[in-house]
Amino acid sequence: MTGSVKAMAVLTFAALVGVSTYSVALGSNGWLWFGWVVLGLLTAAMAASRSA
Repeated sequence: MTGSVKAMAVLTFAALVGVSTYSVALGSNGWLWFGWVVLGLLTAAMAASRSA
């Protein structure tokens, strides 16, 4: 994994923690979860394109 993919993976994990914390404290927000899913898909696409 290259440095940029590792950074993106760390950002995705941090976003998951943030969205989860927000959901527990203030209630679920569908747009935040949608944004996290998009970020996760982008991270997966970056990882797949770097390994190919």
